[in-house]
Amino acid sequence: MKKPLYIWLAFALCLALAFTTVIWVSAIAVRLDRAEADARRQAALEENVRLALWRMDSFLAPIIARENSRPYFVYSAFYPAKGAYTRMFSPIGAGEVVLPSPILAEMPQYVLLHFQFDPDGALTSPQAPAGNMRDMAEKGFLTGARIDEAATRLAGFAHACDRGMIAKVVTPITEAPATQVAVLANQRISQPRDFLSQREQAPTQLAMSANEFEARRQNMSFQNSAAVYSQSLQNAAVSPQRVMEGEMTPFWIGDRLVLARRMSVEGREYIQGCLLDWPVLRSRLLSEVADIFPAAKIEQAEVDTAAEGARMLAAIPARFTPGSAPASADSFFTPLKLALVAVWISLLTAGAAAGALLLGAISLSERRGAFVSAVTHELRTPLTTFRIYTEMLAEGMVTDEAQRMEYLSTLQREAERLSRLVENVLAYSRLERGRSPGPVEATTVGALIDRALPRLAARAREAQMEMAVEAGDAAGLSVATDTAAVEQILFNLIDNAAKYASSAADKRIHVAVGRAGHLAAVTVRDHGPGISKKDSRKLFRPFSKSARDAANSSPGVGLGLSLCRGMARRLGGDVRLENAGGEGAAFTVTIPLMQ
Repeated sequence: MKKPLYIWLAFALCLALAFTTVIWVSAIAVRLDRAEADARRQAALEENVRLALWRMDSFLAPIIARENSRPYFVYSAFYPAKGAYTRMFSPIGAGEVVLPSPILAEMPQYVLLHFQFDPDGALTSPQAPAGNMRDMAEKGFLTGARIDEAATRLAGFAHACDRGMIAKVVTPITEAPATQVAVLANQRISQPRDFLSQREQAPTQLAMSANEFEARRQNMSFQNSAAVYSQSLQNAAVSPQRVMEGEMTPFWIGDRLVLARRMSVEGREYIQGCLLDWPVLRSRLLSEVADIFPAAKIEQAEVDTAAEGARMLAAIPARFTPGSAPASADSFFTPLKLALVAVWISLLTAGAAAGALLLGAISLSERRGAFVSAVTHELRTPLTTFRIYTEMLAEGMVTDEAQRMEYLSTLQREAERLSRLVENVLAYSRLERGRSPGPVEATTVGALIDRALPRLAARAREAQMEMAVEAGDAAGLSVATDTAAVEQILFNLIDNAAKYASSAADKRIHVAVGRAGHLAAVTVRDHGPGISKKDSRKLFRPFSKSARDAANSSPGVGLGLSLCRGMARRLGGDVRLENAGGEGAAFTVTIPLMQ
């Protein structure tokens, strides 16, 4: 008993080790798979962010380039037709032809107001002319309401800043850097800050995004420089070295987005620019990326966000916040998870198969041990009888003829007992090897019982019992089966009844024939002590009787019923116990009827 327990403990430990290893590997694999999926999602997010930034910067570039390319004289409501470059700021003579500024009557899209600071700090706007220029504007270009509206905006702008504050952030004319960013909050302008100045201090994962940001800045710088260069050629053709233009610089004054540049006209420096309509412009930028980031935001950039150049627009000082992107339809069953499922199925199948194989091996070993023990006991008794009786007969110790005949009869019974034992063992061996049944013969159930009845009755008489056959109308049922196998099944059932019910008061063994659906049923019943429910659970197991059981019960090795059921099922029928726990034992044999 201890040996199988040790075997099962060893198997359980090996199985636990295998499962622990696979669980550990699975946990690591799932964690790595999640990390890879997160990395893919993050990479897709950053790629979409870069695409969104390129879209918005590409949309802003023409707007900034357009303002960069404006000649300096259009910032005056009217200018002389022949002296725009040579004497722009000189008094206009009587009868001189003047032209209206192109931005006087038609306000460019996304611009609220154009302005100009002269060297003395005076603030003017071409959309808010004063004096006789207002009179000219009202005659054919602007309404008084529009001029008043522009004047109100100009006054609010003058209240928020002055020339000196803006001059701190506007790019000097002598330099040609890319667009810079500055923030003016609470009427204070911060110095422009290069978003790549902290590149070496930024995390490594920002390197690629920083390079991409620099590429967008270079693209913006190229477009702006092209516009400035084109206008500079015009200036140089008219008045070389008298007019020098700077580049538009975007910055914030409170919550106002401003573009401004320096202008040098005959050595005098002016500051020109425009106030952008940030709410409308922001809505238009967000619409450009609504298909990628429907919940995105664009916020005014803070000074301490320099290290976050990956999310900064290159055209204006604003930070892009993507918000929640549309959920990607990632499949739960990734290739790695499918592989893990296959591994777990294989492991469980292998564990179950190994357990079943081990159980079969242990069961077979126990059955072999029980068989050897029981058969040894069954062989020892008749062999002992053979040896004693044959020695006595051979040495002439039995002189009485009647006693001599009794000894010979005993030897004959023991020989038949051994023959039945050997026959059952050989039949079970053939059954285990899967040999096909014997020749099939068409007959009736009654004829089948009549053929086996002499042998069955003889076995019953040996136990001083009698047969009681009750066939009735069911005796005519036709069957096609192996008659020798059916006869052996019935004989084993009669043999068991003769062994265990011989001491009963009622010595009859009943054989009843009936029909159960498409099967013929033959029931063998005795009046013995019956079979308990506990014993019925192992009744049909082969070699279920140990040596001790064989010594304390009727002869046998516990093979007969197992052999009966195996042979009956091979024929397409079955053998079952009808009354476990009741008085007497009743077994029913079923045989398929002919179709």
